[in-house]
Amino acid sequence: MAAGGVVWVTFPKQNLIPPPRKRFGRKLRTGVPLISSTAERAYSEEKVHEVVLKQAAWVKQQRPNEGCKDWDLLNEAYERCGEVCAEYAKTFYLGTLLMTPERRRAIWAIYVWCRRTDELVDGPNASHITPRALDTWEKRLDNIFQGRPYDLFDAALSHTVSNYPLEGMRLDLLKTRYNNFDELYLYCYYVAGTVGLMSVPVMGIASESKASNETVYSAALALGIANQLTNIIRDVGEDCRRGRIYLPQDELASAGISEDEIFRGLVSNKWKIFMKNQIKRARMYFDEAEKGVAELEEASRWPVWASLLLYRQILDVIEENDYNNFTKKAYVGKAKKFASLPLAYGRAIMGTSKFF
Repeated sequence: MAAGGVVWVTFPKQNLIPPPRKRFGRKLRTGVPLISSTAERAYSEEKVHEVVLKQAAWVKQQRPNEGCKDWDLLNEAYERCGEVCAEYAKTFYLGTLLMTPERRRAIWAIYVWCRRTDELVDGPNASHITPRALDTWEKRLDNIFQGRPYDLFDAALSHTVSNYPLEGMRLDLLKTRYNNFDELYLYCYYVAGTVGLMSVPVMGIASESKASNETVYSAALALGIANQLTNIIRDVGEDCRRGRIYLPQDELASAGISEDEIFRGLVSNKWKIFMKNQIKRARMYFDEAEKGVAELEEASRWPVWASLLLYRQILDVIEENDYNNFTKKAYVGKAKKFASLPLAYGRAIMGTSKFF
């Protein structure tokens, strides 16, 4: 399903309104500004870059490990996180296996927290979750940052945040419809774009990189957006069965597609054309993400390339399914996944997406 709900975003010591999304061609413009309130209008890209640079500087600092000090329990905590990741995010998990052990475990811990939060607000019992419950969950995250974990999963994240520059803020997103792509982009930013940003300190920027930190973080953000758009496209049928439509309403209207047609799972010619445009947009964000992989530390390039290529293949499968994402789940087979690993390794070594 498309992840959603409450997300804690990773920026050092201050809240940050997300950056305006990049535009890829005139057809993707909606004409609706992303920033609407008076406070948000005061925001600028310069502020984004300033905060990103500060966050990058934090990578060089060491914070005391105030979390779980029992290494047996801590190792068990990370292993449990890995098991959850393997169960619910098979493609993503395969990419993490190519990371160094320390980075792999950190990414597992981050994933599990995001997954648990998603289940809280977008799972089967989401309708019973109250604002008070969300406040309690946020307080629990504060305790994690203070080195006071509640359970094994919390202990893994507490240890991770003691070693990497991760700070949090909360956003509640309880919407089931999105008027335009600007609104959907904002949703994707908080749900998955922030995970991309969160991963940069873990992956590390190569000391020899001549790219600006802002460029690397923008690429990481684009990868998160691309992954979430892919999730949305893949999970249309599953989300419909839960009364949710994570697609731009104005673009659906322009394509002449009604909600009734979506809920009936009608794979018409206009639906196929609509899906082609959605897939094209997701691929544009994957293209943008590729620009930053070569700037990561050497040990991180292969797993990131693998994750990018493996996730991007989901879009190919949707096309192979003739755009029926109502009743056909787009899975990338194991053989195809493993066949992609040498390609990812080649790109990691060559430092370019133009390897083949």
